[in-house]
Amino acid sequence: MIYFTGTDVFLRAVWICVVDDHGEVCREAKGDAQVDVVGAWLHAFSPELKSVGFETGALSQYLTYGLQAAGFEAICLEARQVKNTLDAMRNKTDRNDARGIAHILRTGWYSRVHIKSLHSHRRRALLASRKAILAKCVDLEE
Repeated sequence: MIYFTGTDVFLRAVWICVVDDHGEVCREAKGDAQVDVVGAWLHAFSPELKSVGFETGALSQYLTYGLQAAGFEAICLEARQVKNTLDAMRNKTDRNDARGIAHILRTGWYSRVHIKSLHSHRRRALLASRKAILAKCVDLEE
């Protein structure tokens, strides 16, 4: 059986919904927005579950790296596309948003967002720090 997992993430909590390939809801839950909590919940549901979808947001990079380390395929969806799709739903709740994201994954009508590598993030932080230090040195010389 193929499962599709949608998560609606906000800063402290996350709604998780798992649907099968026929569109039937298999399991739903609300939990802490911690990668180890989400990963344990998903592993407890089924070892066959491989991919997890969520929309872009403040925790996208954290979830992507954490879920990949836990052995899942993290699929980050474009926020505008997900919003337009979920706006068509009658009851707009976090629980229904997770269900809608799972159905978006099931249908395959989504655009993936590229999450940069950790190496790229480190390099960008190093360059930004260097630029700030250089600017301060120039200010001190004037």
